[in-house]
Amino acid sequence: MIETAVIILAAGNSSRLGVPKQTLLYHGKSLIRRIAGEARSARSNPVIVVTGAYSPEVSAELTDCDVHLVYNEHWQKGMGSGIAAGISKLQMMGSNVKTVIIAVCDQPYVSAQLFRQLIEKEAETGMGIVACAYSDTLGTPVLFGRKYFEALLQLNGNEGAKKLLKLYHSDVTTIPFPQGSIDIDTAEDYTELKKGEL
Repeated sequence: MIETAVIILAAGNSSRLGVPKQTLLYHGKSLIRRIAGEARSARSNPVIVVTGAYSPEVSAELTDCDVHLVYNEHWQKGMGSGIAAGISKLQMMGSNVKTVIIAVCDQPYVSAQLFRQLIEKEAETGMGIVACAYSDTLGTPVLFGRKYFEALLQLNGNEGAKKLLKLYHSDVTTIPFPQGSIDIDTAEDYTELKKGEL
């Protein structure tokens, strides 16, 4: 029985890209549809997608996906507000999940297998936080145990989950995800990604 929720952050306005990165196509699917599908394939439940700047466009991509949408009216304040919105939605749903994975929509190599590895690492180690390791840093996707839900709910502005990784470093373990360093922030990033389709 999977007792892990996934919150996908998809509220940004893609300021460096100029177009909604959430709807960019990769292997015939938009980035948001791809990661939502991978989360569902990992049998995570519920899967919550936090929308914002391009809420109508993102929502339209997910009309036939088994996900829950939540609009972050404070999306301009940054990632922390999106995480808080997702956790708030999770609590409102009355979900009794034991862990939650925070993911972003612009890491194209996130897979159902990666989500499962995070869940398995938590089960093996009993650690409260499981982060992905890449490019000499720790980052998303990252799994948090229930005891951190309140701390996640208190995030605001540009405070991402990385703040908690530093604060509770003794309760953090990792899995390797070398391709985690690849995300789509600029037109050049997307051009490089599309080259890999060939």
